[in-house]
Amino acid sequence: MSVQALFKKGLSFMEFVNKDKDTYKERTLEVYNSIELDEALQADIKKINHLVNVLVFAEIWCPDCMINVPALQKMAELNSNFVISIVSREGNEAFMDNYKVNGKTKIPTFIIMDKDFNTLGTFIEQPQILKDIEEKGKQVEVIVAKRKYKKGEYIVETIKEILNMLRK
Repeated sequence: MSVQALFKKGLSFMEFVNKDKDTYKERTLEVYNSIELDEALQADIKKINHLVNVLVFAEIWCPDCMINVPALQKMAELNSNFVISIVSREGNEAFMDNYKVNGKTKIPTFIIMDKDFNTLGTFIEQPQILKDIEEKGKQVEVIVAKRKYKKGEYIVETIKEILNMLRK
């Protein structure tokens, strides 16, 4: 199966969220509804004037997916050039081979592509700023950062990371 065929089989954000009826759905929508972007970031998102296909590998039960997939949906809400297709990791591991981290598939994995499905970049699991804090290894900083991340306080970083991929 081609990337385009897999993309066509994917779900919209609401179809993805509605795969669950309770806690995961509530948490994902809570994160989505709490996203507040300043005017400058909204303007940056709206400036993207070309089609951006985003193939998302995610599972509704995954905490990182509950945080980062809503960020992507917020971008699509602000700019219709962002087209999102969400597929399960299960059964699609072969497509994720090129995006493994330490030999493992991580979710969410966003493959950011142009209109012809050429890869422009990838976002894997968490924003880079959080990975950098973890790499430094200072326990107190890691604990504080993880708490903030779980509250959705790094969503803006996820969005900025995706926008930076589109500026290259």
